[in-house]
Amino acid sequence: MNIPIDLINEAIKAREKAIAPYSNYLVGAALLTENNSIIHGCNVESKAYPTTLCAERVAIFSAIAQGHKNFKAIALVTDDGAMPCGGCRQIMAEYISDIPIYVSDLNLNFKLLSMQELLPYAFTSL
Repeated sequence: MNIPIDLINEAIKAREKAIAPYSNYLVGAALLTENNSIIHGCNVESKAYPTTLCAERVAIFSAIAQGHKNFKAIALVTDDGAMPCGGCRQIMAEYISDIPIYVSDLNLNFKLLSMQELLPYAFTSL
């Protein structure tokens, strides 16, 4: 597996499932588990905006619900390669640890980031 490109392509597939009638901003995530399963996540919007979920959190929470606890990498895809929101950065810091984070646009132009780069002073266990 070519982790960056294959995982980004999985995030693109996940993005196709997004429901974003208000922002029209589709986001996909693909989380690679320790046993090489790929868990998809996509953003799902609601009229009650605070109840909207981001793709990153959907992928992480889905993986946890399926019994996965250890991860190898995550890829996130948007039209323009936007970075995760603050809430997602915190959830990522708590649940996926310091794995490679690939943030890409639809043309496979990606950045490789660490959790420390995304959220340098995360709330984590002491």
